Amino acid sequence: MTTLSSQFLLLWLLSLPLHFSTEAALPAFIFGDSTFDVGTNNFLQHSTATANYLYNGIDFPFSHRNFLVDSSARLFGYKQSPSPYFLLANHSSSFKRRIFQGVNFASGGSGILNTTGFLAYGEVVSLGMQIQQFSIVEQNIKQILGNPQATANFFSKSIFLISVGSNDVFDYKRFNGTIGGVPVSPPELMQILLLNYTDHLTSLYNLGARKFGIISMPPLGCCPYVRDRNNGKCLELANEFAKSFFIQMKTLLELLSKQLPGMTYSLGNSYKMTVNIIQNPLIFGIKETRKACCGNGTFNGLTQCDQTTNLCAERQDHLFWDWFHPTQAVSRLAALTLYGGSRGLVTPMNFSRLVQI
Repeated sequence: MTTLSSQFLLLWLLSLPLHFSTEAALPAFIFGDSTFDVGTNNFLQHSTATANYLYNGIDFPFSHRNFLVDSSARLFGYKQSPSPYFLLANHSSSFKRRIFQGVNFASGGSGILNTTGFLAYGEVVSLGMQIQQFSIVEQNIKQILGNPQATANFFSKSIFLISVGSNDVFDYKRFNGTIGGVPVSPPELMQILLLNYTDHLTSLYNLGARKFGIISMPPLGCCPYVRDRNNGKCLELANEFAKSFFIQMKTLLELLSKQLPGMTYSLGNSYKMTVNIIQNPLIFGIKETRKACCGNGTFNGLTQCDQTTNLCAERQDHLFWDWFHPTQAVSRLAALTLYGGSRGLVTPMNFSRLVQI
């Protein structure tokens, strides 16, 4: 249960406009899954993990932006998230100029593991592949600046945002407790994810990253996708895994920040943030925490949202927009909490303090 002080903090945050930063925007490099994807998968010929169709984008005509990452970006001084890597790469004449503002590499359906998402969605860009794309950006910036120290200074001031991991767990459940066809136990899955995440963070560090804003897993077992397949109940095993993942990530980041000179980070507790809303919905202006606004099934979690599915009348009242993702209202709350929340929700500092370092 959220404390009274954190409730007041979040209510105060909700009343604020989405433009805290009055300084020039820091370069932002964004990685992960559909939490942060602003169009990467639209460039993938065989991916079904896209959202560039109605009812998605219903409040933003002719646009299918990701409200969470756009809200976060505005707090850092941007009008919206930096553009997808593929979009920038397709415009070679402006590529080298625009990458200095940041790049979004996130791909819906992707995961920590290189195998995650491909069987479920046909084609995604894994976190490892996203980092390979960033290495191309890093080489271009290094070439333009022409000075290793200038390049190091540029990336040390940049913010690296990462939200990934949920799809690894969904794939594990979807394919009967296996990874790449090989059976593994939940503790083994945890170790595999942490080891791979360590490698990814270290790779980014070696490419110049110093400021990491990381979002952990939400309570996966309570999303509409799971409820419609679990008789309306939360799947507690999935929730316990997500809760434990945050604890393990906290320990991992503490260790890495001691081993890697100059590394700083903020870790957002998405699990606690979401559970707070589920347990105290009216405090946050939410009336429906179980059923998605858009989709099919008892909880609108059997299929992804499109213009043939159900659509609720009051989107702002819902926790979930579709079978996996939060509504615009909850995304805005999440962005504000990550930026200005207390240590109980973002540790060891919130994103605003991370930016100031």
